[in-house]
Amino acid sequence: MEYHKLGDKPCSSHLFFAILLVFVFIASFADAAIHFHQFVIEAKPVKRLCRTHSTITVNGQFPGPTLEVRDGDTLVITAINRARYNVTLHWHGVRQLRNPWADGPEYVTQCPIQPGRSYTYRFTIQNQEGTLWWHAHSRWLRATVYGALIIYPGMGRPYPFLMPKKEIPILLGEWWDRNPMDVLRLALFTGAAPNVSDAFTINGQPGDLYRCSSKETAVFPVEAGETILLRIINSALNQELFFGLANHKLTVVAVDASYTKPFTTNVIMIAPGQTTDVLITADQQPARYYMAAHAYNTANAPFDNTTTTAILEYKSAPCSAKKGQPLKPIFPQLPGFNDTATATAFTAQLRSPYKADVPMKIDESLLFTVGLGLINCTNPNSPRCQGPNGTRFAASINNVSFVFPRRNSLMQAYYQGQPGIFTTDFPPVPPIQFDYTGNVSRGLWQPVKATKLFKLRYRSQVQIVFQGTSIVTVEDHPMHLHGYEFYVIGSGFGNFNPRTDPAKFNLIDPPRRNTIGTPPGGWVAIRFEADNPGIWLLHCHIDTHLPWGLAMAFLVENGVGELQTVQPPPLDLPQC
Repeated sequence: MEYHKLGDKPCSSHLFFAILLVFVFIASFADAAIHFHQFVIEAKPVKRLCRTHSTITVNGQFPGPTLEVRDGDTLVITAINRARYNVTLHWHGVRQLRNPWADGPEYVTQCPIQPGRSYTYRFTIQNQEGTLWWHAHSRWLRATVYGALIIYPGMGRPYPFLMPKKEIPILLGEWWDRNPMDVLRLALFTGAAPNVSDAFTINGQPGDLYRCSSKETAVFPVEAGETILLRIINSALNQELFFGLANHKLTVVAVDASYTKPFTTNVIMIAPGQTTDVLITADQQPARYYMAAHAYNTANAPFDNTTTTAILEYKSAPCSAKKGQPLKPIFPQLPGFNDTATATAFTAQLRSPYKADVPMKIDESLLFTVGLGLINCTNPNSPRCQGPNGTRFAASINNVSFVFPRRNSLMQAYYQGQPGIFTTDFPPVPPIQFDYTGNVSRGLWQPVKATKLFKLRYRSQVQIVFQGTSIVTVEDHPMHLHGYEFYVIGSGFGNFNPRTDPAKFNLIDPPRRNTIGTPPGGWVAIRFEADNPGIWLLHCHIDTHLPWGLAMAFLVENGVGELQTVQPPPLDLPQC
């Protein structure tokens, strides 16, 4: 596949070139649009798996509305909360430059929107294009409150690949045959792991392999020979997924709204929070083909082992001989649930399409252990201590199990100068060094609960090595950093070796992402420049792990002048 770029053309007049740049700059503002939306968050009846539930939706839709904008556009979205729960909305992957007030995680950059109240999110897309998404960032509401956010290139700018005939958002989700908030509430009471989901979904529908579902299976009609862009989003709450399409090759062209060097694969692995854009060509025998997704499970723990399907249907596909019924779809071959080799091989192929601007003069070199833990109980096996051996589940980064404040959000407390909400002494390295992926002493399994932030100077260049641990179980933790994109410069299995592993870093064309998984029993390294002031959450995007404490936040200080300083909060910012 060919990438198209502007060639270097000599100019006879520097003045002419400068005038042209001014006109282009003005034109870019003229082309930018402002999109106004109203998101009404309320319970509506939704029937899946033979049962109707009172499900939290946006504008009565599940999944929620797809937002379509261009790079440079501004979004003004008024969220009206008519549900019975507090809620916030997060625009996953949007940089939100100098504007943490629009980022959305509850008690981090805002207090939640209480029932009967509203809040207007105002933000501008700046130098981003591709597939992102939006979702609730309040406990488990994002199980059903989510949708696609598609950013097209600015006017007059083509894709860096051949223009597809059509584009299809593919939202992979999880469905519980009960109220997800009740599932979470029970788990937080007992200290045990929550019940796993009952189905996976594609665009809100479980598909043909589940009870009472085949009539609503998502069907995507295509013409033979056309090229289609699938914008795949893993909006599942807790599960990494393998995804494939029977008999069709997938050409990966972007991840997390950043273009990649194109490569072809039969299957992708996609973690919660991540997006992957793939091109497919309808070049097979006209028929009906399943696209399917099932779990990639890395933990020694129960998981949903069902498979969701949708159908790619050639419009010229023949019908079967039986009463004009459509042909039975062909099924793809998906890897086994624990096929880490396939997942690793897929991730290893991701590269930026150009020489990346990777930070090279590192000011902050951080080593973050990420993993689970257990809280010992004074009364083991009591109703509130139903975890392993009469404990309560926990999770931590560098042995700090993050506690979200309740009296105020972190950002509001920081901006208002309110003391006592957080401290800035988050450890840059594990407080105790140990064999992270080996047989860890039980004395190291219990983390410390605290609300600790790590302070970064504006424009400091940061490297983080996320080191998985074997405490309770090894697991792939998809780590999401709000307010930033980062380069994924290396990964491996076992313990990170600071003497030998940096020699293997890719500092030339690493992929740029906003969410990256730690290999199970391994490590992954990222770099970014702290050029966005404010308080930004870093957390595992497996939502079971977030209330357990697998999170922390960076406090990025202001720079010099207005353009390097957090903008004032909006007047309608919710109060706690």
